[in-house]
Amino acid sequence: MSTTSTPSRFTAAFRAHPAGVALVTADAGGGPVALTATSVASVSADPPMLMFSVSDASSSSPTIAVADTVVVHLLGAEQLHLAKLGATSGIDRFADVSLWERMPTGEVYFRDVHTRIRARAVERVKAGAARVIVVEALEVDVQEVRMSGVGDRMGGHSSAPLVYHDRGWHSLGDHSRLE
Repeated sequence: MSTTSTPSRFTAAFRAHPAGVALVTADAGGGPVALTATSVASVSADPPMLMFSVSDASSSSPTIAVADTVVVHLLGAEQLHLAKLGATSGIDRFADVSLWERMPTGEVYFRDVHTRIRARAVERVKAGAARVIVVEALEVDVQEVRMSGVGDRMGGHSSAPLVYHDRGWHSLGDHSRLE
């Protein structure tokens, strides 16, 4: 059975594929930008590298396309407000200065995220109407957090993950565990 690929079929296929949620921040000198990404993936453990994609339609794309460094925030369910912040267009994502600050190296990060990766861009690949950004981790900050039942199975370092699936936000935990 073969069905021709169209943008709507392709989008529908990935709508049914759940993905972890991250918030990416960058500042190339013109002020900070942020975007919510579900395309973050590990590429290599040695050297530690990851990748994500940015749509050309994103208001953050021009800055991320030239920024030397980014901060990738891996979001837990309790950071849904940050995922929504990065996914909402036409707003000042940095208006609430109580949510973020700058690292000693200058990058912007959101305080209440348990896992942050400061990374240096090593490759930018144009791919259709998007850009794939490959970055090498310079610093990985994983804070110890335990939620009842979840931290024990997840190495004691993570809260319930935030997942995007079928146009909705979801949390993983004991209720969704199959084995």
